[in-house]
Amino acid sequence: MEAVSTMKHLVQVEEGKEAVEGGAPSAGPTYRCAAGGKGASPPAVPGLDCCWDIFRLSVERCPDNRMLGRREIVDGKAGKYTWLTYKEVYDTVIKVGAAIRSCGVGKGGRCGIYGANSPEWVISMQACNAHGIYCVPLYDTLGAGAVEFVLCHAEVQIAFVEEKKIGEMLKTFPNATKFLKTIVSFGKVNPEHKEKVEQNGLSIYSWEEFLQLGGEEKFELPPKDKDDICTIMYTSGTTGDPKGVLISNKSIITIVSAVDEFLINSDEELREDDVYISYLPLAHIFDRVIEEVFIHHGASIGFWRGDVKLLVEDIGELKPTVFCAVPRVLDRIYGGLQDKITAGGFLKKTLFNVAYKYKQGNMLKGSKHEEAAAVFDKVVFSKVKRGLGGRVRLILSGAAPLSRHVEEYLRVVTCSHVLQGYGLTETCAGSFVSLPNNMSMLGTVGPPVPYVEVRLESVPEMGYDALSRETPRGEICIRGDTLFSGYYKREDLTKEVLVDGWFHTGDIGEWQPDGSMKIIDRKKNIFKLSQGEYVAVENLENIFGQTPGVDSVWVYGNSFESSLVAVVNPNKQALERWAESNGVTREFATICEDPKAKEFILGELTKMGKEKKLKGFELIRAVHLDPVPFDMDRDLITPTYKKKRPQLLKYYQSIIDGMYKSMK
Repeated sequence: MEAVSTMKHLVQVEEGKEAVEGGAPSAGPTYRCAAGGKGASPPAVPGLDCCWDIFRLSVERCPDNRMLGRREIVDGKAGKYTWLTYKEVYDTVIKVGAAIRSCGVGKGGRCGIYGANSPEWVISMQACNAHGIYCVPLYDTLGAGAVEFVLCHAEVQIAFVEEKKIGEMLKTFPNATKFLKTIVSFGKVNPEHKEKVEQNGLSIYSWEEFLQLGGEEKFELPPKDKDDICTIMYTSGTTGDPKGVLISNKSIITIVSAVDEFLINSDEELREDDVYISYLPLAHIFDRVIEEVFIHHGASIGFWRGDVKLLVEDIGELKPTVFCAVPRVLDRIYGGLQDKITAGGFLKKTLFNVAYKYKQGNMLKGSKHEEAAAVFDKVVFSKVKRGLGGRVRLILSGAAPLSRHVEEYLRVVTCSHVLQGYGLTETCAGSFVSLPNNMSMLGTVGPPVPYVEVRLESVPEMGYDALSRETPRGEICIRGDTLFSGYYKREDLTKEVLVDGWFHTGDIGEWQPDGSMKIIDRKKNIFKLSQGEYVAVENLENIFGQTPGVDSVWVYGNSFESSLVAVVNPNKQALERWAESNGVTREFATICEDPKAKEFILGELTKMGKEKKLKGFELIRAVHLDPVPFDMDRDLITPTYKKKRPQLLKYYQSIIDGMYKSMK
């Protein structure tokens, strides 16, 4: 029996549960979003059983719509966008599929795709969808050895590779050649690469050659089921190797239906004339799902040129209507706008501030953004809108938390809905999203999307109680058809996070009175930096703790910052020796305050990090030296010398803030 929750955006599906002695912790009630999709699954659509059907049905419905676009480059200059229609893409996909099949790869086979987003990327993915082949995206931010690891782990037989990545691909030889037999370039192939590939007994084709490979042979498309896996998406493991997340057709179809339902309830449904700018990596679930939603509507996807510095220019040419971003991109846009206003002189600045205050005030009182200050929108804010091409009506932020002040600012000045979402690869991207025209949801990720069920589970060791009457807090657990089917070849890891149908996210959430979710902590000491990279902090502390001259180190970072800082207890003798040889004659505590001493310790930490082959974002960027070791008197460690992280943060908060400020 569904009970209506006191939280207006939620419907209660199940009661909460008390903790079991020696077993599961207590869990709060299970909720679903109150708007739209009343059931646990979307209503079945005849003929829509797999990702291939999403594309196929749009080709049948609107074959002449623009589907994939890229900028023409004439004499080194970027011109207009040129487009392939749905029918043109379909015809190429059929050719690519036939060529893949002629290489001996069929249903259940594995196909890697490596490179920046492009029409060829999507065409290769659709060819996989057509023939029931697992699409395995490869990307280099996983680290140098990761591409090789994924090729071997997923047993990839054929790989599509951006022309300039072929050299990287060859570095995976000979290990990857155990399974890999064919490489296809999205462009041309140079003779040197061809020779190396053939020496290793593999075949390599240019895009044009590959299109001819299937000849006139017609390959039947195999039947595909909702539960079939369509992609293995590898996520950056915090320690050890990347994990292969198995995603089924059903997960993607459910999330596409959920996004649709959400947009319809928000009066923002997608239309055939909507345009999306594709620049977030297709190798991540966020962009993949949004592009599936656009394809489902017969709308258009235009690709950027692959250079962050040229993104704004690409946006100006494409004029997208929907813009997805990670907080780092939105922070940059916010910073750019602030600089422009500051440089605009007294009058412009004053007018802008008056307009901002007026519109913000009305929005906080409940006005819709388009009605809050129509005159100021025309006179002042339309310039901001033009900077994003002039047609953006929806900006969606995901992958890491967006700072509250940036979110509020963009909601006021962009003349668009700015929504923040939350999800993981394992939950097929968006599980929560904030609602348009709802300023009370600032700083939250909103209520769950349709067809997703959510509950909080208590974490007693961190003091989080999911059954609390005042503020229910706990680990966010998710259930429903959007969930992944497990980690590939890692039954052990799957069992850890999937318990009785509930996926344990590892993130700590807090229900807000209106039914939106606020992310407040991380269950394990693993966090994301603002650019979306995960950091396993204990692992780093073990490495930095081996640095000569360092007795103890506490590493800190959070998802609003792009770098790490640390508080270090330096070794007294070592630091005094350094001081002596550098002509510094002071007390130990005073030496710790010396900028040169900090520089010295930071240098030692960096040396150790590089020696241990840490990635750039894992290195420490600023340190504070505390002459007093972390102790129990200040409640900074447990009797067994484990660090108490929340207490450390509370104790050193102003120092942490100071370090981040000094870096900006």
